[in-house]
Amino acid sequence: MSGSEFGDDLVFVPLGGAGEIGMNLNLYGYRGRWLAVDLGISFGDDDTPGIDILAPDTSFIAERRDKLDGLVLTHAHEDHLGAVPYVWRTLGCPIYATPFAHALLRRKLVEAGMEDDVPVREIPAGGKFEVGDFAVEYIRVTHSIPEAHVLAIRTPAGTIAHATDWKLDPAPLVGPVTDAATLQRLGEEGVLALICDSTNATVSGHSQSEGPLRESLTELIGRCERRVAVACFSSNVARLQTIAAAAAANDRQVCLVGRSLVRMAEIARETGYLTDDPPLLTQYDAGYLPPEKLVLAVTGSQGEPRSALSRIATGDHPNVVLERGDTVIFSSRQIPGNEISIGRVQNQLSRAGIDVITESDHFVHVSGHPARDELLKMYEWIQPRMLVPIHGEARHLHEHVELAREAGITRTVVAENGSVVRLGSDGPEVIDHVPSGRLAIDGTRLVPLDGAVMRARRRIGFVGAAVATVVVDGRGRLMSDPQLTVHGLLDGEDDDESWSDAIDAIADAVEGMSDKARRDDDEVSETVRIAVRRSLRDTVGKRPVTEVHVVRL
Repeated sequence: MSGSEFGDDLVFVPLGGAGEIGMNLNLYGYRGRWLAVDLGISFGDDDTPGIDILAPDTSFIAERRDKLDGLVLTHAHEDHLGAVPYVWRTLGCPIYATPFAHALLRRKLVEAGMEDDVPVREIPAGGKFEVGDFAVEYIRVTHSIPEAHVLAIRTPAGTIAHATDWKLDPAPLVGPVTDAATLQRLGEEGVLALICDSTNATVSGHSQSEGPLRESLTELIGRCERRVAVACFSSNVARLQTIAAAAAANDRQVCLVGRSLVRMAEIARETGYLTDDPPLLTQYDAGYLPPEKLVLAVTGSQGEPRSALSRIATGDHPNVVLERGDTVIFSSRQIPGNEISIGRVQNQLSRAGIDVITESDHFVHVSGHPARDELLKMYEWIQPRMLVPIHGEARHLHEHVELAREAGITRTVVAENGSVVRLGSDGPEVIDHVPSGRLAIDGTRLVPLDGAVMRARRRIGFVGAAVATVVVDGRGRLMSDPQLTVHGLLDGEDDDESWSDAIDAIADAVEGMSDKARRDDDEVSETVRIAVRRSLRDTVGKRPVTEVHVVRL
């Protein structure tokens, strides 16, 4: 049966990761059936109080879950699979992953108590499989984690190359080099559209290799006299191996600090990508080693508040201490939006007399994403008829479009989250928009980031909150003094007068109401609410979020 809500054409719908870095979720639709690619997370910041993790809004595809044939994971990074335990129940489809991503996802599902609920099918790295009308092939590429892949998605309407998170590294150290031969054969076969990584579309030249970085870190650690902590992404297995090798070359041992790093190392060993030589110790061993014999591999390179490095910086870590004269190396890039949190941690370390080294000071990081010359090489290999940029902020997407046009790919379009892109014979063209957004992982539930809960929480963070209680009789006369609790606005005894003024304002407002109005609980509640807000505005300059309880006896 042919036909769908978007016609018979193949369509591409990004719901996460287009117009932003992180939280990737992409959909391909053909004749009413859908295939999802990746389901990742992003992280909260100062604008999301109480929220550590964000996930893409899946409402559009959740409403069509009976037409969703599967979810294919390209690799094991958190921004590509981390949302599965949180939002998979809204989708209910089978998941396809290669061994490394499969091992990581299985652990996450066990932790979430979902290991028996989610059908995860392991596909060999470089393997092929079919999902409904979609024939999918994993094509190996280099990245900062094992088993990253370009997806060749073959449909009756044409072949898509979904190329997120890759680079051309001649010395990747972990895993094989990019499978150029298969990509070239794909190009000879014919590629309708390239859906491609834009993270470094603004960066000229070629990304650097992990091999020379190992030499640089080895030399840098050799110059340090005391403890060295290297902050990196826990999922960067190549970097973890580099840190271990650099430490061994300087007669030091490595201790892993951070649960996610320990978990990733265990998975890398299980799947054959990391050996026990040199051995990796735990945070519990750190205190037994002399400072000059120790390298700490730590999580928290993005300044995450509850990460190992943040806790070390504030002196709150139970097992690890850094002291004056120690060194912290940030072996990672700053993800846009994390500058403030990263700077906060770096300043805390500097105040304690700890040397802080970043990529602006020394060669301590290489990107896992393609620069402009690598993008041009990918175009050359697969010869796409059209290109749609993904995995980048708006400026990265627009720069990628310009690069593609300069290279002769004139059929291209910028499509951010929620865009429906038709990949037909005269595409690409944005033909519609569907709901998209972010969901906040708030305790045990999912709430819309732009919903009432988060709006109220942000307002409380800016203006505080007040709760007033008035006890009245049947005629609405006050039976006792009003009660008022104010959060985040008044500072104890110093603001007693402001509190007393607000109490008086409540009493005056109720007593000034008409007899009829005092008999209406809603009228009394609104009158008290306005009185509290006006009084506090006059005394402290803020109008807090105010709730009123009317108790009628």
